[in-house]
Amino acid sequence: MAFINGIGIISPQRTADSTAFLSDVMEYTADYLTCIEPAYRTFIDPLQSRRMSRLMKMGIASAKLCMAESGVEMPDAIITGTGLGSVEDTEKILGEITKEERFLNPTPFIQSTYNTISSQVAIQLKCHSYNSTYVHRTFSFESCLLDGLMQLEEKSATNFLAGTIDEMTMNHLQITRRVGQWKMEPVNNLSLKDVKTPGALAGEGAAFFMMGAERSSSTYAELTDVATCYNLNGSFASAEFLPGFLAKNGLYPADIDIVLLGVNGDCSNDPIYMQFADQLFPAAAQAWFKHLCGEYHTAAGFGLYVAANILKNQVCPEVLKLSAKKPVRLKNILIYNHFRNINHSFILIRGCYE
Repeated sequence: MAFINGIGIISPQRTADSTAFLSDVMEYTADYLTCIEPAYRTFIDPLQSRRMSRLMKMGIASAKLCMAESGVEMPDAIITGTGLGSVEDTEKILGEITKEERFLNPTPFIQSTYNTISSQVAIQLKCHSYNSTYVHRTFSFESCLLDGLMQLEEKSATNFLAGTIDEMTMNHLQITRRVGQWKMEPVNNLSLKDVKTPGALAGEGAAFFMMGAERSSSTYAELTDVATCYNLNGSFASAEFLPGFLAKNGLYPADIDIVLLGVNGDCSNDPIYMQFADQLFPAAAQAWFKHLCGEYHTAAGFGLYVAANILKNQVCPEVLKLSAKKPVRLKNILIYNHFRNINHSFILIRGCYE
């Protein structure tokens, strides 16, 4: 268990301003959703910024936003999760290799490594404590949270900075479209659930969370538990797993007020979400979030931002609602995410009000 004491997030929505929770929802008709980036000179020295990739700047800015909101001067650990690392820098390296033979610029290679963001955040903060990066595809962010929870449980840390970051490029989109991962044409994100075609709407984002063992004046909610399940040859059954997961945390299905689903517009895999919610949580309200940020390996980070703000503000915006059911209270939210029915993850968070 950990308290979410600060959030910094850069996404395709206007989330860099923590005082406004989805008050001005952005509508797109595009191949993929692109982040709305802040003025980086507020967070990074302009001379340093010139040598940084876009992904690195997004990561540092969101981390500093999180630190400022939490009031924590120095985290005891920095843990990040990314599915792909810097795709843009990787493409630069490959592009240079295909040109005439010459010495390559080392900067894109250095910045393309997966742990670059975590290390750069540590350099910016002058933090010499535990630093780790998880690259577990769509389990990357959940692995990051599990590590942090273990740090708190073992009392190796009293707070940790948990980050998630992934980017999208047109080259990567076109390559992965060939395996049916994305929509083949531009779609409107706010009409996504009405588009009955295979493939998800792609996106990107950067989010950092300050997690602490103690509650503070800036606390959003309590991160209660995290679980990941790999569906090997159809071996995973959510109906068998969920009761035990909830019971471990002193809850029953009837105690869940909102099921926040990773519905992404893929007509082949979205029915899994609806079947899950209808069968296991018939009384709970249903909400979604990927129409606002798009699908990417660590999109669960945006989902955690949404759930934490729902509990802190005690309101679920209309743009998030999937069903007409209205929760009697807003106390417990279960985030359910899966990647093409292979990697399944569950994040349980609880409101901190009395």
